[in-house]
Amino acid sequence: MSRPAGATRRHARELAFRVIFQADVAGGTLIEAWELRREEERPGHDACALVGDVIATLDKRGDEVDEILRGAAENWTLDRLAATDRAVLRAAVAELIARPGTPARVVLDEAIEIAKRFGAADSGRFVNGVLDRAAKLLRPGEF
Repeated sequence: MSRPAGATRRHARELAFRVIFQADVAGGTLIEAWELRREEERPGHDACALVGDVIATLDKRGDEVDEILRGAAENWTLDRLAATDRAVLRAAVAELIARPGTPARVVLDEAIEIAKRFGAADSGRFVNGVLDRAAKLLRPGEF
């Protein structure tokens, strides 16, 4: 039985988060972490496409993503953020860049839910605030 489209995208976003978190914490490249996860989990075509877009964007434009986050995470440096929050934020900003057809509010809502699930008690609120500022910069027409 296949998953509904929304569940597949949620799974893909969680998978992207785990890949980014793994590369950040364990070292190694995003591409290596993605190849390992893809072999282990064997996600479907749609999930692979979403994760692949996010990882490729971070691989090519990671400095730009981090610069956007530095500006949006007022009074916080990226190295001071919890690794879970940093991974969620990077995944969401990369998706906002890589997939302009996906509504920004959907990307933000999903990221907030992932932060709540995997982060600290206040991660959801923190991620919401940072991503709200980043999304207004990246997609001003949607806000």
